Amino acid sequence: MYRRPSEREKLRNFAFDSFGPYPVLTAVTAAGIQQAYGTPPEWGQGWGAYADRFGSNYGIQFITTSTRYALAEAFREDTLYYRCSCTGFFPRLGHALLSTITARHGDDGHYLFSLSALGAPYAGTMAAALGWYPSRYNAMDGFRMGNYNLAAAAGQNVAMEFIYGGPHTMLGRFRILRRRTGDDRENP
Repeated sequence: MYRRPSEREKLRNFAFDSFGPYPVLTAVTAAGIQQAYGTPPEWGQGWGAYADRFGSNYGIQFITTSTRYALAEAFREDTLYYRCSCTGFFPRLGHALLSTITARHGDDGHYLFSLSALGAPYAGTMAAALGWYPSRYNAMDGFRMGNYNLAAAAGQNVAMEFIYGGPHTMLGRFRILRRRTGDDRENP
């Protein structure tokens, strides 16, 4: 049975998604990959360049997360990921992928297309491409990077659907992630 998150739960989820270990680890990893490939080349190499890449990736994530939560609040959507109550690999995979562009609406939590879920991945990358990336980057680069950001969101949903194993696993130890399951028995 679906239960809309309270304002306090939404704020806690926003804080975790913005400042928790996952956005930091993601920015560290992405900066390392970009450092190895030297992208963008204008930033050079060394610790200073790595710091620029880390800050850029963290900024993209923060703007993406902030946009998703702000638009979800404006449209009265619940964009948190909820595991599928279905069984079978393909139904669960389909649910995870479709949840990338849908959100729960209303008191019953029915799924509808979500502008906040679709638009947020592009907000962060557009800000980077037009704001702090070297001047040769433009809106098309922001759109291209947004496609990668959206694909990463789909991958995160698939991971949350198949890797999360309950409240006693490593992922389940974070109270915030237990809230993202469809099983209300796990929520206090």
